Amino acid sequence: MSCTSPILSIFPTRAQAGTAAGRHVAAAVQQAVDRQGRCRIIFGCAPSQDDFFVALVAEAQAAPATWRQVEVFHMDDYVGLTAAHPQSFRHYLQQHLLSAVPVAAFHPLQGEAADPAAEAQRYAALLAAAPIDVICLGIGENGHIAFNDPPVADFQDPVLVKVVEMDHACRQQQVNDGCFPTIADVPRHALTITLPVFAQAGLLSCVVPTVRKAAAVEHTLLGPIGPACPATLLRTHPRASLFLDRDAASRLPADSAVCRAARVHP
Repeated sequence: MSCTSPILSIFPTRAQAGTAAGRHVAAAVQQAVDRQGRCRIIFGCAPSQDDFFVALVAEAQAAPATWRQVEVFHMDDYVGLTAAHPQSFRHYLQQHLLSAVPVAAFHPLQGEAADPAAEAQRYAALLAAAPIDVICLGIGENGHIAFNDPPVADFQDPVLVKVVEMDHACRQQQVNDGCFPTIADVPRHALTITLPVFAQAGLLSCVVPTVRKAAAVEHTLLGPIGPACPATLLRTHPRASLFLDRDAASRLPADSAVCRAARVHP
């Protein structure tokens, strides 16, 4: 496994980090459409991505012809929730992007499917139909990307989508984010794309705000690469960018090589 380092940008505020990521992704989408006439993109859906989506929508609305060539996927959803449920990630994506930006197609992951394993296979076939150009993601408090928590993360996963049991830290984060009132309300299972989908994508753009993610960012950039911190996959990808606010970067040693190479914005 080759090791590289994501392009790291650190901003004073989460809004600035999200704005920069929105512009970065909009440019990547434009390049893909210019190159091949279409773009296939996967989005993470979480409160940490709110500022990014505000910026991306503004960029997309300024280039409507481009976005009518974009196929949209999302990276996970809770087993058992319908698209109308306020905590469904399909609902989030509808609110934060699709209601404002016409696209070529949206491929929803059906969390309420009667057979979640069959739904995982169906969605995997859609993902495998053509290369994924861009993935927009965050990092969980336990280092997960999508719902690849450390207990279930596999850098060599044989499938592209699977049903997982979410670990306690991941479910607690949903409460910390204000998505559910108590951990008992958080679903125990989810459908998620797997780590090879990230590894095979053309470009990864990762937005991580708040001090609650500082330990995960530290482990991502400085810890051993492996499933104990699934987000370390970013260090194996040739085209990964990481957008942090100052709080999320607060545990990175100023004298570390990663900080010396970072683009720090005043």
